[in-house]
Amino acid sequence: MWGDIAIAFLLAFITAFVLTPYTMRLARKVGAIDVPNDRRVNKKAMPRLGGLAVICGFLVSTIYLLIVMNIENSIDLFGEEQYGIKLLGFLAGIIILGITCFIDDSKGIPSWVKLIAQIVSAGIVVACGIRIENINLPFIDNKIWFYDWFSYILTIGWIVGITNAINLIDGLDGLSSGITLISCISLLIIFTLNKSPLIAVLLITALGGSIVGFLPFNFSPAKTFIGDVGSNFLGFCLAVISILRSCKNIYSYSFNCTNYCIRLSNF
Repeated sequence: MWGDIAIAFLLAFITAFVLTPYTMRLARKVGAIDVPNDRRVNKKAMPRLGGLAVICGFLVSTIYLLIVMNIENSIDLFGEEQYGIKLLGFLAGIIILGITCFIDDSKGIPSWVKLIAQIVSAGIVVACGIRIENINLPFIDNKIWFYDWFSYILTIGWIVGITNAINLIDGLDGLSSGITLISCISLLIIFTLNKSPLIAVLLITALGGSIVGFLPFNFSPAKTFIGDVGSNFLGFCLAVISILRSCKNIYSYSFNCTNYCIRLSNF
C-alpha cells in the first residue's frame, strides 16, 4: 500500500513540476495573462495557466496506477462498487470544467457560463454513482439517510459550492493551492485511519503530489498563477473525492476538515 502511495505522490509531483514552466509559455501565447490593476495584488503581468500542470500531474499519476492495479488485480474497476464508471464520470467532469475555465483564463467568459459548466460536471458525477447518500452524526452511532432526489440535489450543491469556495479564495500567492494541500493532508490522514479503500487514498495523494509540484512556482513572489482552470479543478476534486462511495462512512469528518481548511484563509 505505502509503495503505491509513494508512487502516486512522486508521479504527480514530477509531472506537475516539469510541466509548470511550459504552462507559463502557453499562457503567454494564448493571452492567459493576469494584468495588474487596482484590484490585483501582483505588480507585474503574470501567466495564469499553472492549473494545467496540476491537472496533468493528477491524471498521469491516477491513470498509471489504475492500469497497474488493474493488471495486478488489486482493484476491481467494474465490480460491485463500479469504481470504473465513477472514475469515468469524475474524468468527464474534470474535462468539461477544465475546458470551460481554460477559455475563461485565456479569453474571458461570463460567470454564469462557468456556473453552468460546474453544474453539468457535478451532474455527470452524480449520474455515474458518486453521491451523498447519508451523513454520520458526530458522537452518535447513527446516520441520516436521504431520499434519492434530495441526495442528487445535495451532492450537486456540495460539489458546486466547494468548487466555488476554492475558486473565490484564490487571490494571493499560494493561497488556494496551499489551503487545498492542507485539506489533502487532512483527508489522507482520515482515510488511512479509517482504513478506506486504496483508491480513495491514491486519489487524494495524487492531488496533493501535483499541488506540491506546482507550489515552488506559486509561492511568493509567484512566477505563475494557478488560474481559474486550476482553482476550479482543486475545489472539484476535493468535493468529489470526499464523497466517493468508498469514503462515505467518513463523510462527516471530511466535511469538517475541508470547511476548517477553507476557514483558515480568513486569517
